[in-house]
Amino acid sequence: MQFTTVFFALAALATVAVASPAIVERDTKVMSGIISHDAMAHWIANTDAELTFIGERFNPLDKRAALATTVTYCTKRAGTICGGTCSVYTGGATCLATPGTVCMTSTRDIGYCDTAGCNGNCGDLAQCGETLENGFCFVPGTESVLVSPI
Repeated sequence: MQFTTVFFALAALATVAVASPAIVERDTKVMSGIISHDAMAHWIANTDAELTFIGERFNPLDKRAALATTVTYCTKRAGTICGGTCSVYTGGATCLATPGTVCMTSTRDIGYCDTAGCNGNCGDLAQCGETLENGFCFVPGTESVLVSPI
């Protein structure tokens, strides 16, 4: 009788241990500054950064808005927060002059360069080296952004 009780107690403990979710550490090295259209709309609606809109007006209610690329680039970083004076571009393929940019995010992969005219040393936002809060990427020294065709 004691053997049966001990056996069932050990079996119950083993079942609980196997059925419990494992503790998984969050991957803090996500290499992307690309966010969804909805996440971009949420950030724009809730930020206290000074925003300037360029190109088409960002309209989260427009069903076709998700087809365009929206890029937000800002001049200041405070810890893991991107802000300050930010510009929001919504539209198609172009080369944006972005002097003084420190951090950015986009709804699609874009290129960013350290000289004007989308020249010089360029990188892909999808390969972000340091991700900040709200999906922003730390990109100091960015002088231009290449938005490719949809």
